[in-house]
This record gives sequence, structure tokens and C-alpha cells, in this order.
Amino acid sequence: MKKVYLDNASTTALRPEVIQEMTKVLTEEYGNPSSTHSLGRSAKNILELSRKSIAKNLNATAQEIIFTSCGTEANNWILRSAVKDLKVKRIITSKIEHHAVLYTALALEKEYGIQVDYVAIKPNGEIDITDLVELLSQEKKTLVSLMHVNNETGTVLDLERIGRICQEHNVLFHSDTVQSIGKTTIDLQAIPVDFIVASAHKFHGPKGVGFAFIRKNSGLQPLFFGGEQEKGLRAGTEALHQIAGMTKALELSYSNLETEREHITELRNYLITQLEIEFPAFEINGTADGFYTVLNVLMPFSADKTAMILFHLDMKGIAVSRGSACQSGSIKPSHVLAEMLSNEDLKKPSLRISFSHLNTKEDINVLIEALKKI
Repeated sequence: MKKVYLDNASTTALRPEVIQEMTKVLTEEYGNPSSTHSLGRSAKNILELSRKSIAKNLNATAQEIIFTSCGTEANNWILRSAVKDLKVKRIITSKIEHHAVLYTALALEKEYGIQVDYVAIKPNGEIDITDLVELLSQEKKTLVSLMHVNNETGTVLDLERIGRICQEHNVLFHSDTVQSIGKTTIDLQAIPVDFIVASAHKFHGPKGVGFAFIRKNSGLQPLFFGGEQEKGLRAGTEALHQIAGMTKALELSYSNLETEREHITELRNYLITQLEIEFPAFEINGTADGFYTVLNVLMPFSADKTAMILFHLDMKGIAVSRGSACQSGSIKPSHVLAEMLSNEDLKKPSLRISFSHLNTKEDINVLIEALKKI
């Protein structure tokens, strides 16, 4: 049975070159980057060259890139330190954020008594910018936390526009860019954002490693304590093989960006066309011109098909998702779609189909045939 993997917003396959790079570092560069002997210095050199490479791809400075274990850690760190150390009294976010942001904001509200406000969401999943400006009229020290590309619907935030609005109101701006890093260019000299985060496994790198961009002189403090790694901001011996793999993955993602984006966009458009032919009553959750790697569709099936649709597809070797993989084991409807759909539509099956450069038109045909049988 041919396996069809269309869940790339959840995680991606490692590129072969990434595996080679990681294997090389694991076998040859086993020194601790904090050690002063030659093996340690060699490891340190790889660490700092990785930092410079990532910074160059985002038009940032190397000292603004801090390695973490994942996007969730980076989001938690930034929000927690903003409240604890930067004395933020209010967080403005949205109810369609990843739970790494939503649950952290709720925890900070409970622990520190800060105010958490939620910007209104339009029916297509976009942020209501008028409402955001209205919320920013309050004088409290504020952090705005809004994701760049929604992990369930692919709705895109205008990072630069929101950054300018935050700048005009003199508030901090954090964006969860986990779904967009490596898939679109981000110029951190042009975009006035204070903090962004990344996770390597979303762009064909290894799991268990990511990074945060911390704008210089932000004043952020460490989340936990130990050694002086990462300029004293993130204690613990760096996982050099992971970092080297992530760096290689990001380099390849950006060097291949145009050809891979064109291929994936063509596949996404082909899927929309096939759905229009076979299931004319289907609807796109979000916007038709959303981010090119994600398509979330409401299928015109009866509500009784909802519980079993993923099982049926899985039995045919097709991997898709009903929402974020971080919560898809739950029987509760997606918290993102709950903000966008009616109660009636929430009962019907919605599928998140997410693509990579490894997918083919044959994959789409297999999916369509399986859906027709359901």
C-alpha cells in the first residue's frame, strides 16, 4: 500500500542531507562547545557558524539567535520573561493561537494577575486589525502575541503591518512563526518584531531543537538556570548535532524556496480543483489564498462520518489531520475552528491537509479517491 503523507504542518520528513550532517557531527564532533580543548573549540565553531547561518537567512545578527529545544519552549520563555522581567501587565493575543501561547497566557494571568485580552477574529480566521488598534488604546505595558501562519487553517498575519502598529503604540510584539520559518522569507531588519520562534522539525530538520530570535537589548532573562550557555540566557549543554541538522535544513529550505513553493502551490491548487469537481459543496476553512502549505476543508459529509474519517483514511495509508497534531488525539473540536464555524458546521468533518515538496499529484488523487469511497 502506498503511504500518502499530507500532515506536514504536524511534522516533516528529514532531508537526506540533514541526516548526513547530523551523523557527521555525532560521530566526529562530540566535544562540549563549552570546553576549552581542541574538540571543544571545534564544537564551538560549528555552534557559532550555525548561529551565523540562521541569522543570515533571517537578516538578523548572530547574537539575536538563541537555541532552544522547540517552539513551545521559546514561546513559554518569551511570554514568561516578558511578564516577570520586562514587567508586562497585559498580553493581547487571539483565541486561535497555538496552545503553547494560549495556555502560557492563561497561566500567567493566574500566577501574576496580568490582564489577557483576545483580539476579535473574522469568520475567515483573520485578525480584526480595527479591534487590535482599539485594544491598544489602553496605557498598560503590553505584549502583543499573534502567530504568523495559523497551524490549522494557514491564515496569514501581515507581520510587518502588525509590527508597525505595535511600534506606533510602543508595545512589545511576539509572533509564533513556527509554521512560516523556512517556508517564506522573513526580513528581521525590515519587520519591527521583538521576538519570533522556530522549530526545526517543521522545515525538514530534526525534532527536539528550535530557536528564538530575541531583538537585542530587549532585556529578556533566562527561564531556568545552570551554565552560561547561549549568552547566559539558556542553560544546558547545546545539542550540537541537532543544531547542525536544523541549520542544514534551514539552508536547504531557503536555497530551494522558490522551486519548492511553486511545486507545493501547484499541488494545493490541484487539490482545490479536484475537490470542486468531486465535492462541489465543500468549503475552505480560512481563505482560499491562505498559506501555500496548508489547506483546511469542511467536507459535505454527514456529522456521523466525523468520528471515523481519519480512521478510514489511515486504513488506506493516508495521513492527514483534523487539527493540530498536539491535540488531535482529543475528541473535542479544534479550538481554532470553534472560533470560525457555526455549531452545526463544527459537527461535520473538517480536514487539515498540509503539503511538502515531497508530495505529488498522485498523492492528491489517492486522497480524492479515498474521500469518494467514504
